[in-house]
Amino acid sequence: MTPTALFTSPEDVLARLRTEAYLADPKIGLTVFLAQRLEKPVLVEGPAGVGKTELARSVARSIGARLIRLQCYEGLDESKALYEWNYKKQLLRIQADEHQVWSELEDDIFSEAFLLPRPLLAAIRADEPVVLLIDEIDRVEVEAEALMLEVLADFQVTIPELGTMVATRRPSVFLTSNNTRDLSEALKRRCLYLPIDYPSLERERDILLARVEGLSANLAEQISRIVRSIRDLDVKKPPSISESIDWARTLVVLGVEAMGPADATGTLNVLLKYEADIEKARRHLLGLPDGGDERPAPIDAFRQREGPTA
Repeated sequence: MTPTALFTSPEDVLARLRTEAYLADPKIGLTVFLAQRLEKPVLVEGPAGVGKTELARSVARSIGARLIRLQCYEGLDESKALYEWNYKKQLLRIQADEHQVWSELEDDIFSEAFLLPRPLLAAIRADEPVVLLIDEIDRVEVEAEALMLEVLADFQVTIPELGTMVATRRPSVFLTSNNTRDLSEALKRRCLYLPIDYPSLERERDILLARVEGLSANLAEQISRIVRSIRDLDVKKPPSISESIDWARTLVVLGVEAMGPADATGTLNVLLKYEADIEKARRHLLGLPDGGDERPAPIDAFRQREGPTA
């Protein structure tokens, strides 16, 4: 990738993200612009599947930067987030020269050649433009969050055997959270806060048209209207934007031009991932009450848009 210039304005952010098929609203454009100019991390918080991770990916592509991702999970520790030593290689080195003085051998095996950088250290040591994505930070324990806080405070890492490594070029940092637990105030203070929710009906329609080749405007609007109505139901996992895109691609592959009840209910397994959710959505779309007595299908859910799409 060829590095490009910094964003020149919030509008430039929106324009460049659009070239990556990421349709952002002005709030996102402003926050990303300010984060780059102020050299501050961005904490992106919202439900799963609203485009938080894709925002970081799209920013990286739009500025020609390398994306380094740290996927957080319960039990993540320093060796997986920062660095660890290549113990197998060290052992082979020790066995190769058992008679060498330990002090000399120690200097050798705890050198750069035996260091395994993990995402945080790799981002700090990078010479090229980097976007560091710390994904789903709310999944780690408080201790791991504190470790990341220390790194983000000064963008430096101290390795006892090698000394302190300071970033020569600060990476752009995005942290995502599904808001499953409260993050520390100290972490939030160091970040620009960007809440993202599910898009409006019109924006989701535009996202589908940008991401799904061969999708008509009428079908895109039908899909976005139906997906929005399903999200309003009490389902275990509301459909994400990526699942909405998968559903649109499925309907295009099947040659659907105008969706009817059979098209919708027959492919709900692409959109929803729990049997109970599929059944609840099916009854909703067919206009069936809990008792099972049929009523006319909701006309609004399946009507086509009249006139050209703006």
